Amino acid sequence: MTNGLVPAEIIDDLKVRHAEVHRHYHTWAHIEALLKWLEEIVGQINDPHAVELAVLFHDAIYDPHSADNEVQSAALLMSELEDLVPDATLERANRLVLATAGHRLPSSSDDLLVSDCAFFLDMDLSVLGTSSAVFDVYEEAISMEYRFVPPDDYRKGRSAILQGFLDRDRLYFTSYFHDLLEQQARSNLRRSIERLKRA
Repeated sequence: MTNGLVPAEIIDDLKVRHAEVHRHYHTWAHIEALLKWLEEIVGQINDPHAVELAVLFHDAIYDPHSADNEVQSAALLMSELEDLVPDATLERANRLVLATAGHRLPSSSDDLLVSDCAFFLDMDLSVLGTSSAVFDVYEEAISMEYRFVPPDDYRKGRSAILQGFLDRDRLYFTSYFHDLLEQQARSNLRRSIERLKRA
C-alpha cells in the first residue's frame, strides 16, 4: 500500500525491533493484525499511506519502563523516512503515532486527519473486542511485558487502565468499530477487571 515508500531494509529493522525479548503482545503479529484491518477498511481512509506508516511505526520503540515510547516512535518515523515520503504524508503519520499516547483524537481543524486517526486508534484497540479467549491471551501477554512490576502494583495499575477505557462513553470512535466490537470489548474489560480484583 505504501507503493515502495518504505525500503525493505527499514521494514526489516522494524521486524527486528518488534522481536525484542521483552515484547509479548507488541510484536510484529500486532502490526500484521492492524495491516489486515487496514486492508478491510481502506475505502474509508482518506490517506491510506499515512495510516499504514503509522501502523508500521507506532510501536517501533517499546520499552515498558518508559513513558515516552510514542514520542520516540514518532521521532524514529520522521528520521527514518525523511526525504523518502512526501512531507504531508509523513506529518500526518507522525500525528497519528503521537495520538496513541492517550488514545485520544488530536485537536485539529483537519477533519480528514481526525477521521483517519479515529479509524487508526480503533484498529489499535480492536484486540479489546476480540473473543474472550483471544482477549485473555492478550491480557496474559501484557502482564508478561510488565512482569518487572510487583504483582499488587500491576493489578492496581492494570485495573485502572482498563477501567479508564470502560468509563468512556464510547470505546471506539468510528461507527464501524463501535457496531462491530463495542459490546464484546466492554464485556472483556469488565471480566478482566473482576479477575484482577480477585487475584
